[in-house]
Amino acid sequence: MSLRAAVVTVSDRSSRGERTDTSGPAAVAALRDGGFDCDDAVVVPDGADSVEQALRSIVATGAALIVTTGGTGIAPRDQTPEGTARVIEREIPGIVEELRRLGLAEKPAAMLSRGLAGVVGATLIVNLPGSSAAVRSGMPVVLSVATHVADQLSGGDH
Repeated sequence: MSLRAAVVTVSDRSSRGERTDTSGPAAVAALRDGGFDCDDAVVVPDGADSVEQALRSIVATGAALIVTTGGTGIAPRDQTPEGTARVIEREIPGIVEELRRLGLAEKPAAMLSRGLAGVVGATLIVNLPGSSAAVRSGMPVVLSVATHVADQLSGGDH
């Protein structure tokens, strides 16, 4: 039985239909290729409240992993980390440290990403930047630990 995952794209423009979401589908494809059962990405507007609501709704379904894309920068509406912080119980800083390290090798602006990673209950949540390139480079990092995290959260041995 495969683990369930979900993707949340955080974008005002995509939520209004003004821009096609490309990062969400890239994350979904990576999760499916990695053996996760994953529906198409959910698109929500920027803002801490919309992120928090989407995450809480998905956590309630029992998903083992939630990946967000977008809203991790420094623009006024980039509030994905704030919404995520309201939901997670324990941060896992090593995941986002590695994401920023890899991103920095590709683009100096990667050091501006404020994304978080952490767990709530039996769910791992990871914030990725909204670009498709960041998702393509970040998903292998997420996938490299996701099943181990799921096993640990369900009581598995080290």
